[in-house]
Amino acid sequence: MTLYEFAPTRSIRVRWTLQELGVDFDAVAVDLLAGAHQRPEFLQINPAGKIPALVDGDVVLTESVAIVLYLAEKYPTKRLMPTDPAERAQLYRWLLFAATELEQPLWRITRHTALYPEDQRLPGDVRLASEEFRAMAGVLERHMRGREFVVGDGVTVADFVTAYTLDWATEFGLLDRFPVLLDYVRRMYARPRAALRIADAFATINRPRLSASLSRV
Repeated sequence: MTLYEFAPTRSIRVRWTLQELGVDFDAVAVDLLAGAHQRPEFLQINPAGKIPALVDGDVVLTESVAIVLYLAEKYPTKRLMPTDPAERAQLYRWLLFAATELEQPLWRITRHTALYPEDQRLPGDVRLASEEFRAMAGVLERHMRGREFVVGDGVTVADFVTAYTLDWATEFGLLDRFPVLLDYVRRMYARPRAALRIADAFATINRPRLSASLSRV
C-alpha cells in the first residue's frame, strides 16, 4: 500500500487513518511546490493532479474522504466505521457535512487570500465565507456538546476528517468563538497516533510557508 502525499494537505486525513489502523504503508512525497503533481508519472495515478492518492494493489483511489472510507472498510476489526446501519448513516452525514458545509467556505477563503493572483481576489467573499463557516461551525459545536467523538462512543474516520478540517479553520482564526470545537481538536491531535497539525506539517517541508494556501491543493 502506497500513500502519495505532501505534508500540509488533505494527505493528513489519510496518513492519520493509516497510523490509527497501525498498518504498514509506503509514503511517497509529491512536492507540490516543485510541480511534481503535474508530472506525467503522477498524472497516471491521479489525472486531476491532486494529493492524496492511495495505491493498494490494483486499487487506485483519490479523494481523501473516499480513501479513509475504503481503509475503514478494509480493516473492519479496527472499528473505525460503525457496523449499525443507522450509526453508519450518521457517519456519512457528518463526513459530508465536513466536506461541504465546513470545507467549502474554507476553500473560498484560501483562494481569495493566497491562491488567486492578487488582482483576482475578492475580499468581500472572504467575509461572506467566514460568516458561512461560523454558522455551520455553530451547528457542529452544538452537536459536539457532551460528546467525545463525532459519531458513537468510539473514534471513527469522521473524527480524522473533521479534526483536520477544524484545524484548517484555526489557521484563519475561525474557531475562537467555539470552545467545544477547540477542545475537540486538541483532544484529537493529542492521540498517540495522530497526524501532524497543519502548522507542524508546513514546518517539515523546509520551504517558506504560503499562509494556508497549499494545505488544500
